Amino acid sequence: MSIHNGSRRSFLLASMGLAATNLVRAQSAQALTAGQVIDRIKANVGIPWRAQTVDNIIAGTAETPVKGIATTMMATLDVVKRAAAAGKNMIITHESTFFSHQDRVDQFLKDETYLHKLDFLNKNKMVVFHFHDHLHGLKPMDGVAKGMMRELGWEKYNDPQNFRQYTFPGVPLAKLAKELETKLKIRTMRVVGDPNLIVKRAAASWGNCSLMPGVPFISQPGVDVLIIGETHEWELVEYVQDMISSGQKKALIVLGHVVSEQSGMKYCADWLKGFITEVPIEFIAAAEPFWRLDKPVVN
Repeated sequence: MSIHNGSRRSFLLASMGLAATNLVRAQSAQALTAGQVIDRIKANVGIPWRAQTVDNIIAGTAETPVKGIATTMMATLDVVKRAAAAGKNMIITHESTFFSHQDRVDQFLKDETYLHKLDFLNKNKMVVFHFHDHLHGLKPMDGVAKGMMRELGWEKYNDPQNFRQYTFPGVPLAKLAKELETKLKIRTMRVVGDPNLIVKRAAASWGNCSLMPGVPFISQPGVDVLIIGETHEWELVEYVQDMISSGQKKALIVLGHVVSEQSGMKYCADWLKGFITEVPIEFIAAAEPFWRLDKPVVN
């Protein structure tokens, strides 16, 4: 090889190295930010973004470069730690991060638990986005209802005109409850009603269901059971007890809040993958908080 050719080869290698460096820099400069992720969510929910909503950044900033996204039902400290360990620095959570639906923290500013969680998020440069109102408003179907239906394999039972209603060929209440327990991997679940009641029609209100609209849901003609996540025991539970005592053949299944919407955030992860391809997206399940005395567990 001549000196000229050697110099030329060195020049080409140096040029290639410079080009590669510039490419890396360009890619870094164009890194997807949390704000851009949220903008894409807004563009794909199928409804106008509400002026008043809890769907906001709760921790971190919109300018934070996103390395990976974790979706979860509830951004507990356990979930936050697992997301960080998995290299996901943006968490999209359906429920609150700081112990109230509105994520108001005024009463926690000197609270040890709040400060510990906030410190962990800040040290790990994490962003948490609350995605509640617009997931329920997702078109063409409420994202939580879609995910729960998919997880249970109940698509064939769903009323196409009403995503809350399911029609079964006739199944005993105890058997239906067992199916829910098994498919959703529930440790603690409560049922009100006759175990032998034959269920032909069910209404589902995933998550929290207050007295209203709980009463209209369970009072619909033909509805045998209302399936919910949680409610006030002195309101809706008492009402259903009185329905049964008055001679009506009705029932109530209380799954627990987390497990009753969990699969909606599993669906959310798949939905996000349809328009976010730059970073990995993973569903991280929030642990069911309760355990039974005959089956004690540690989360």
